[in-house]
Amino acid sequence: MYLSQKDVMNLISALNLKKNEFISIYCRWVTDWKGDEVLSLKEKSNKDCILWDSGCIVYNARPLQCVTFPFWKSIVTSAQSWDITATGCPGMNSGELHTKAKIEESLKMSVSEPIINKTRDGYSRCQSVVRGVNDFGRKI
Repeated sequence: MYLSQKDVMNLISALNLKKNEFISIYCRWVTDWKGDEVLSLKEKSNKDCILWDSGCIVYNARPLQCVTFPFWKSIVTSAQSWDITATGCPGMNSGELHTKAKIEESLKMSVSEPIINKTRDGYSRCQSVVRGVNDFGRKI
């Protein structure tokens, strides 16, 4: 799951951790489909999210990418994509029915919250408050 700055702030609050602790324990840099390095939650060896333990341990603070799942463009573009995804997600095709307006609202939110990009955001694992730079590479 890719993370925005708002996601990180919500998660560190829910887990009662400092940013650097949270990122060190729960995150890693991955290359996205555009070739950019972005911040992502780690996965367990079985590919489950690191925050999954018979359910999301931070459900009320879960990242926006989780909130919008399974209504991602790559999933809703065809019935086949939907059905393939549903085989691995017990919540799909059952539970609460979401209106088109609610889905569109969630997807708009995901566009307004950009994913943390290592290059664009000037982020480096070596940056620290001691050097006058916060966790996202901005001078403080």
